[in-house]
Amino acid sequence: MTDPIADLLTRIRNALLRGKESVSAPHSKIKHELLKLLAKEGYILAVKKVKRDFSELDISLKYVNDESAIREIQRESKPGLRKYISYKDLKPYKGGLGMKILSTSKGLKTDKEAIKDQLGGEVICRVF
Repeated sequence: MTDPIADLLTRIRNALLRGKESVSAPHSKIKHELLKLLAKEGYILAVKKVKRDFSELDISLKYVNDESAIREIQRESKPGLRKYISYKDLKPYKGGLGMKILSTSKGLKTDKEAIKDQLGGEVICRVF
């Protein structure tokens, strides 16, 4: 697999389109942190690490009035084209209604947290 984060986002996007309550994905530290950040921001209900034949992440998806809480979730920085941004160049995504997730020297942060902490980094994905 070339891009595991893109695979995770695609699994979430496909499960939301099918109306699934939960979805599972292979475990990695960065994916687990990304999903915990999405849960903290209210885009998914919860994430749990489960040990089966190998470690997996069970993701509980969130719906509001039979519509998914996530309208758009896209990979920004790709293995072939990394996108880095300074905190000075960060603007609110979709007028502050959405968010960008950055990989900074202090771990994964939302765009608002990165601006507050004055940290730049690689733009992992954007969520609306």
